[in-house]
Amino acid sequence: MKNKFTSIFAGSMSLLLGISSVSSISQVSAEGNGGNSEGSVPKLHLDSDLLSDEILTVIVELEEEAVLQAKQQGRSQSEFRLSVERERILNELAAAGGQAEVNQEYDQLFSGFSVELSESDIGKLLMIEGVKSVYPDQEYEVTDTQQFDVNEVTPEMLDSAPYIEAFEAWDAGYTGEGVTVAVIDTGVDYTHPDLVHAFGDYKGWDFVDNDDDPQETLIEDVLNPALATNHGTHVAGTIAANGQIKGVAPDASLLAYRVLGPGGSGTTSDVVAAIERAVEDGADIMNLSLGATVNNPDFPTSIALDTAMGEGVVAVTANGNAGPQNWTVGSPGTSRDAISVGATQLPYNVFDASVHTESAQVFPSIEVMGYPSEDALLALNGQTLEYVYAGLGSREDFSSIDVEGKIALIQRGEYPFVEKAQNAAEAGAVGAILFNNVAGTQPEIPGMAVPTLMASLEDGQKLLQDLENGFNTVTLSASFSHVVGETVADFSSRGPVMNNWMIKPDIVAPGVSIVSTVPGPAYASLQGTSMAAPHVAGAAALILEAHPDWSVDYVKAALMNTAEQLTDRNGQVYPHNTQGAGSVRVLQAIEAETLIIPGSHSFGIFNKQNGKEVRRQSFEIHNLSSSRKRHTVSFTGNSGIKVSNSNNLNIPAGKSNTFNFNVQVDASNLTPGYVEGTFLISDGIKTYEVPTILFIHEPDFPLLNDVQFGLMDGLLVGLANLTTDVDQFSLRVRNADTGELLTETSVSQNVPRGEHFFVWDMLIDGQPLGPGNYALNPTAVLGERVTELDGAVLTVGP
Repeated sequence: MKNKFTSIFAGSMSLLLGISSVSSISQVSAEGNGGNSEGSVPKLHLDSDLLSDEILTVIVELEEEAVLQAKQQGRSQSEFRLSVERERILNELAAAGGQAEVNQEYDQLFSGFSVELSESDIGKLLMIEGVKSVYPDQEYEVTDTQQFDVNEVTPEMLDSAPYIEAFEAWDAGYTGEGVTVAVIDTGVDYTHPDLVHAFGDYKGWDFVDNDDDPQETLIEDVLNPALATNHGTHVAGTIAANGQIKGVAPDASLLAYRVLGPGGSGTTSDVVAAIERAVEDGADIMNLSLGATVNNPDFPTSIALDTAMGEGVVAVTANGNAGPQNWTVGSPGTSRDAISVGATQLPYNVFDASVHTESAQVFPSIEVMGYPSEDALLALNGQTLEYVYAGLGSREDFSSIDVEGKIALIQRGEYPFVEKAQNAAEAGAVGAILFNNVAGTQPEIPGMAVPTLMASLEDGQKLLQDLENGFNTVTLSASFSHVVGETVADFSSRGPVMNNWMIKPDIVAPGVSIVSTVPGPAYASLQGTSMAAPHVAGAAALILEAHPDWSVDYVKAALMNTAEQLTDRNGQVYPHNTQGAGSVRVLQAIEAETLIIPGSHSFGIFNKQNGKEVRRQSFEIHNLSSSRKRHTVSFTGNSGIKVSNSNNLNIPAGKSNTFNFNVQVDASNLTPGYVEGTFLISDGIKTYEVPTILFIHEPDFPLLNDVQFGLMDGLLVGLANLTTDVDQFSLRVRNADTGELLTETSVSQNVPRGEHFFVWDMLIDGQPLGPGNYALNPTAVLGERVTELDGAVLTVGP
């Protein structure tokens, strides 16, 4: 039989760039806006067979603080001392019979090293005094892009820059001049005409080839065109392009750090090294349009960014593309201090759609999913076209059918929506109907390669039935309905952060159908939080040009305090963990006269069964104006939450004051779960909003939040991340087409949190798998709570 996967387990969990297309969890505590509960026992942050001789790479964190970590705490530390400590630990490992090869050493922002060693030596490493934690060295991937000819692009195509008030900032004289932004990514094509101005003689560093040429992996440098990259160049263009396209900060300078090589693959160890190098090279801002499903504020990349912010470097990172569920933010978006950015879609027209076949059946669920342009969608209006079933919409599915000039009928599952539409376009289809594989709705996906309609599972099955009965044509209609304002993209990851329960993202920015530079020279339209983050990095460059004396806290607060609160398609305000403080408005941030730090608050968990609990917190109010201001503070939220505070504040010009407040909660009178509130601070001219959250009793985080699969010696192997101790872990195998449970296997009882390795012999009732699509869903149970992940689809051919 032939088997194929969408997810491949490769000895370590994968990280993904923030394009729309693991992890370990420290001890859970009820901390609010900061703090970290650490024990004295070294923590192993990966599932490992301590008897195996398999070679793998891990990142080792030391108890000794890094140089800049110590400095920020008023303590002294030296590179020499850390070098001696690393050498001592490696010598002790060798003395215990272990062998290791060091790849990277860290001493500025993160204290430790990355090392290749046998799994059986990890236990020896953990026994050595001075070792704090051991983490997996994770891998990265990128996805394909859609490119345009250079002559088809105009500056107006980059609608997102004017939308966030970049034009107004330029008119005020701020273009990012004198500010340096580091792009930590796949490298940058610094020869692109729109980017050449932004680079000097020193362009950055290539951690893949270990040299000073951080150029992208160009198509002429690889035998397989699929290994060429363009992600970093796209990000760089959004920040600082100045040609046919203008970035948000067109006169900013750039440094490039290539951490992802051919095909967009790279490692966490190189990302941490690049963060250190960018700080050493004097970057004012760094952009990381990459991330993992590691919802943990204490992962190496998050720790390094926290320290970088402490050194005065504004760190901006993508929040992730695993939405729309809560708890999907990933490191380094989980950083306590860095600015984590979610993605929005700019205002767009909504169209009604319907389809009719030659039969008498109706298809009430039909809606528009996405399209490359309004003209392309409306061109199908009134047309009667042949439609062809294309299975799951893979390239292999299309290779065996003729869809030239036809409509492709595609089932949801296994491949991303955008990939299905792209495959249909490449096969010559003029449109697609994508029907669900389960009950429920599907998301809108702007920017699809062909006009794509979506249908329910029931309507999809009726369309298949019509095909079987010989009714193979469909008449389509599409008409304008209404305009939707700026909305948060469905794929944008949501918070909060586990362990400290912080609100993430901090802010949102345009990230759908963003046109920017790619090697060629050319331009491409991409979407994802990877595209949103550089809008904020560019905005930060404009702010720093306007206010070169501002601290990183001022920059972050200005962006958050002046953000525009967004509502969904139904006019409902998005939750804080969906939009953070709102959508960036850079001119308002530049002109802010009041700053509130921090820009959001989490009060943690309230779980006292009887009586009231009180938490005390505070924020600083800074009056940046030239006159004394009286600030009034109020709180809106659940009536079961009482907030008492100090008197309203009169703050002299150029001064600040601390606003203290108590939050009182009687958990016995409130429904368990997630609760929001908002502080309203008025300076007499403008009212600023500071989002807050808390939890009544145990947060509803998923028991599982990541899984990887692979095939090895006829067995299916998997690695799942458990976010807490669970009563039971299992692998549920379902019919991917109908959802029917076929078997529950790989059952383990009383499984501790962390990475759990499991194996399945791919037998059902003792029999080999027959041809079909099998949904592999890791499942965890804790009391009455059940988390069943949509893990992957295994396709078994004849």
